[in-house]
Amino acid sequence: MDTSAKYINYDERLARVTAYIYAHLDDELDLNRLAEVAYLSPYHFHRIYRAVRGETVITTVRRLPLHRAASQLAQSAMPVEDISRQAGYKNVQSFTRVFSATYGMPPARYRTQGSHAQYQSNSLERSLAMYNITYQNLPDLEVVSIKHSGSYLQISQAFGQLGSWLESRNLITPDSRMIALYYDDPATVAEDQLRSRACFSISKACALEPPIERVTIAGGRYAVLRHRGSYDALSAAYEWLFGTWLLQSGRELRDAPPFEEYLDTPLDTAPADLLTDIYLPLV
Repeated sequence: MDTSAKYINYDERLARVTAYIYAHLDDELDLNRLAEVAYLSPYHFHRIYRAVRGETVITTVRRLPLHRAASQLAQSAMPVEDISRQAGYKNVQSFTRVFSATYGMPPARYRTQGSHAQYQSNSLERSLAMYNITYQNLPDLEVVSIKHSGSYLQISQAFGQLGSWLESRNLITPDSRMIALYYDDPATVAEDQLRSRACFSISKACALEPPIERVTIAGGRYAVLRHRGSYDALSAAYEWLFGTWLLQSGRELRDAPPFEEYLDTPLDTAPADLLTDIYLPLV
C-alpha cells in the first residue's frame, strides 16, 4: 500500500465551490474558475461534481438564481421584468418559460398562487398542530458572523462572503451550524433598513478580520418550529407562529431576536424538501 498518498476530502473542496457560487450569484460564472476553487483539474472537476452533487455544475448555477427569483416573487413587489433580469435572463419570455417548467406555473401566477400563497390562504384556520413545535433549552452559542443590511432575500450574499472566508481557512466542518439572525420585522421596517446576520458555528479558534466578528447567541428556552419547504413560505410560518401559536400558547417572548438554522441548502436539496428550524426565544 502506498502510505505516501494524500487523502483528499472532496466534500470540503466542493463546499468551497458552494460558497463561491453563493458569493457570485449575480456574476457570470467561469466554470474553469470553479474548478480552480475546488483545486481540481477541469478535466475531472465536472465528473466529480456531478457524482457528488447529483447534478451538473451548470444545472446548479442556473437553478440557484431561479430559486431566489421565486422568493422575490413571493416576498416582494419587485416587477417580474426586474426579477427576470437579475436572474440572468435577457427577456421575460425566456424567464417565464424556464420558471414555468421548474415551478409548474408562470411567475405572475406564482406570485399569487404559489406555495407561499397556499400557506397564507388558510393560515387563520390552522391549529397548534399546523407545524411541529418543540422546546429546547440552549446554552450560549458563539458564532462567527457578518452583518447584512437590506432585503432578507439577499442574505445569501453575506453567507457567500463568510463561507468563502471560512473555507479558505478550513474552518467549516461537518458539525458547523449555518444560522441567520433577523432583528427586524420586514412588514414594519423599510427594506433598506432591515438588519440581519449570517453566521456559522466553528470548532477551532481563529483570528478574525473585519467585517467578520464573533457574536454570542443567547442561550435559554426556545420554541422551535421546523419548516419543510421552500424559503418563500417561511413568511407564512412566521405569521402562524406569532399570530396563532403564540396567542394560543400563553407563552411570553424574551427580549432577543429569533434566528433560523438551515439544515440543508438549495444546492443539495429540492425546494419542497428544505428543512429550516425557526427559534423563538421564550421567557
